[in-house]
Amino acid sequence: MSDLRVELEQAIDEAEWNWLAPHAQRDSVIVVSPEMDLVDVGVAIALDNIPSVQRWIAEALIQKPSPTQLSDWNANQDKRFYALIVQPYVLIQEKP
Repeated sequence: MSDLRVELEQAIDEAEWNWLAPHAQRDSVIVVSPEMDLVDVGVAIALDNIPSVQRWIAEALIQKPSPTQLSDWNANQDKRFYALIVQPYVLIQEKP
């Protein structure tokens, strides 16, 4: 297992929306579909794996938050997410 993968696994944290909202305002939040592994996506982005990232975007497995999601989350500031920072992005997954 690569050092990068271990580093990213250890960097996953829980965050409330009120902490993530400023990142969303800077357009740096990426929503990762629940069926995707947050670390796999982080590794692909960190290593600039363009084919994988483009495929996931095309399949709507990773995307920017929709206006509806932003509205819902802004109304529920305590909503919790798994978050992983991969500069310049913050990858998030809704907690079940």
